[in-house]
Parts: sequence; C-alpha cells; structure tokens
Amino acid sequence: MPKLDKSLYTKEEFRKIQAQRRLEKQLKSAPKAPYHIVCVKHGAKYPSVYANVLYNMCKRNTTVDFEFTCLTDDPKGLESGINHQILPSKVQGWWAKPYMFSNQLGLQGTILYMDLDVVIANNIDKLFTYKPGEWLTIRDFLRSQRPNWDRYNSSVIRFDSGQLDDMWQEFNNNQRDIQKRFRGDQDYIWDWAKKNKPATLFPDEWIRSWKWEVRSSKEWAPGGRPGNRTFKTIETVRPDKNCCVTVFHGDPNPENCKDPFVVDNWR
Repeated sequence: MPKLDKSLYTKEEFRKIQAQRRLEKQLKSAPKAPYHIVCVKHGAKYPSVYANVLYNMCKRNTTVDFEFTCLTDDPKGLESGINHQILPSKVQGWWAKPYMFSNQLGLQGTILYMDLDVVIANNIDKLFTYKPGEWLTIRDFLRSQRPNWDRYNSSVIRFDSGQLDDMWQEFNNNQRDIQKRFRGDQDYIWDWAKKNKPATLFPDEWIRSWKWEVRSSKEWAPGGRPGNRTFKTIETVRPDKNCCVTVFHGDPNPENCKDPFVVDNWR
C-alpha cells in the first residue's frame, strides 16, 4: 500500500484510515481455503451421533468452505459428509488428540479442532480468521475461579498444517513416559508449548464453559453418577452474542442438559 500523507487528514480521519488499512492487510494475509474442522472420537465414551451433531452445527454456523474429518477407531454411523481417518492403535482416549498435529493426516490449510462435547452458539468464522498464521487455543476454565489462570484447555485449538508436527513426534517417540508424567493431553500440550512454541489465546468471551460461565446454578440433580449427571434446575439462559462455542467439560454431556438453548442447538 502507498504511504499516506498525514497532512491531508485530521488526526481522527488518519486513525480511521490506518485502522482500515490494517484490517485489509490482515484479511489479505488470512489463509485461504481449504479450511478443515477436525474432531477425535475414540472408544465408547461418545457415540457417532456426537460427531454427526458437531458436523451439522458447523454447517449451520459458518460461511467458509470446509472439510470435516473425524479421527476415530470406529467410523460406523458417521454421516456421509464426514471424512474419517483411522487413529493409530497405540493412542487411546484423550491421548489420541496429539495425533491431530501429525503431518501424517495429509490435511493442507488451516485446521480447527473441537471436542465432541461442545455446543456451537453463533457463527464460528472468526475462529478461522483471527490472527492468521498463529496457533491458538483457549484459556482453561479455572479462569472463572482464578482470574490470572493462564493454562490451556484443549477443547478448541486452531493451527496450520505442519505447524505442530514436532509436538506429535515428541509424543509418538515418548508416549509411555509422557502419559506417566501428565494427567492428560492438555497438560502435555501446555508443557510442550511453554518450552517450544507458546500458543496465542482466543478471547475468553468467544468460547465459554456452559456450567461455569453461562449458567447460574451448578447443583446436580439427585441420584446421578459421575459421567451421567445433569443439573437440578433448567435455566433459560443464553450465551453472550460474542460467544460462538460453549464447552461441556466434565458433566453434563450436551445430551443430558435440558436447558432450552442447548436442546435447540445441539442437533
């Protein structure tokens, strides 16, 4: 872009023009299609309907062209529009997630990963275009109790193909030791990133915990057991308009939440 002559504008006009030029530059540098949305389904915790619902929520809530890929050990029941890749037999449960960073996937472009237990609330285009070229994740939801908490949550992650293959290679070569040292995938991701390539964080208000940051009551209905609990009360709450994804970490799973917003959108 040609250099601006500041003398031709008022200070306010000049600031607005500069802001517009910065936006245009960012949009031009944003990665072009293809975009990819990836999920991981391993074992019996989540049936295929969870991948199907995520796929359909994405179709309703984005305007970009994308391909949807499920990394799984069992593709039975997946909708025809969902691509699938079989996970290596050595990875199981949440420890299958580091495989999404592998160059072996052969996906080229920008990759947006989402856990199966999310409910999409609004358009997600900004998750693809925000801070192009950087890898992004979210601040762990303990932030609601500890404002300065800066660890990662791995429910939503965006990266470019090949950008984090080193993380997969380290995990692949040292899987047994890593699984002994860390409670789960997001603790490992946090540790690797801090030592090698720190993530940029999505704005907190874009991705919210349903039970800790959207609802008021967190009290469980009586008689439930961990893994199958639901809330004691039904709340007619909605996420803020800036929120595009709500996360259901722990209990309840979206199918066990009877809040009207969840019922209307998890489909």
